[in-house]
Amino acid sequence: MKPSRYKSCIQWYDCLDSTNLEVRRRLSELDNLSVIASKFQTAGRGQGTHTWLSPACENLTFTVLLRFGPEGVSPLPATEAVRITQTATLAVFDFLAEEGIAARIKWPNDIWVGDRKICGMLIENILDGAMLSESIVGIGFNLNQKEFDPALPNPTSLSLLTGKEYDVPSSLERLHEIICRQAALLDSTDGRCELEKRFNEHLFHLDRSSQEQLSKAIEGFEAQK
Repeated sequence: MKPSRYKSCIQWYDCLDSTNLEVRRRLSELDNLSVIASKFQTAGRGQGTHTWLSPACENLTFTVLLRFGPEGVSPLPATEAVRITQTATLAVFDFLAEEGIAARIKWPNDIWVGDRKICGMLIENILDGAMLSESIVGIGFNLNQKEFDPALPNPTSLSLLTGKEYDVPSSLERLHEIICRQAALLDSTDGRCELEKRFNEHLFHLDRSSQEQLSKAIEGFEAQK
């Protein structure tokens, strides 16, 4: 029996080095839109050389595997890899909107609420010639965390924003459903146009000075570890 194109299991681990690395290790056996999630990561990664730190059992640290082709979403040229960014960021955007939170997307794939970061992503694409073969979409979402290292420049969490406490597994199930709906849009020209339009509506870039200050603050935090 072929795996369902948009329904697949979420596999939880107590501890992993990195959910992205675990997906790479198990690439041949995972179905489209499978999720590897961990209660704690010892070597969580962000963009570039940055790390992603999260207390155990408080937040969402997981990776979604997107496959392209007969058992996945429609084939996608490598030149259109931004569609994966659009799919993932808009899914988190909609997840927050369901909680009454107005978010925005900081280029290329961070989610901010106001001037604070609530979610970061590490997207790693695997190519087959000029086409995407798989996308490994790592997402770190601050769900219940209340206290952050004061050296971090601008973190927040959903719990801090709403005053609620969230069940971690059910929150991931809900977010995964939204990701599946967004991924379905990759199958049509109209769907891809919708992704691009909405992404551009909610996208912003930091000005050069602000970006340099933010980068310097993050580098200072990384140097302390």
